[in-house]
Amino acid sequence: MPGTSISPVKVTDVSKYGLRILLGDEELHLPYSEFPWFEKATIEQVSKIEWPTADHLYWPLLDIDLSVESIRNPAAFPLRAAQPTDRRNVPDRLPDARRTRK
Repeated sequence: MPGTSISPVKVTDVSKYGLRILLGDEELHLPYSEFPWFEKATIEQVSKIEWPTADHLYWPLLDIDLSVESIRNPAAFPLRAAQPTDRRNVPDRLPDARRTRK
């Protein structure tokens, strides 16, 4: 089928700094400083990666979509989705009126 990639995409390395993927014959580095969503992910989650179009990668177990160009040149894509807040480390903040109610 024309336009279908015959080269798979795969994760080649996961380190404390980021991950590397092989996209056809190109190896790309995704540092956690630029792609923080992967830092706490499991090997299984980052390894399950799809390459549906030439400029689109998708991690279904993490529900992350990335443009290949944003990996090649992250500085050209300054807007990023916010990371979810870890609610375990956020103190319960009730309005003063509710805290003093008996």
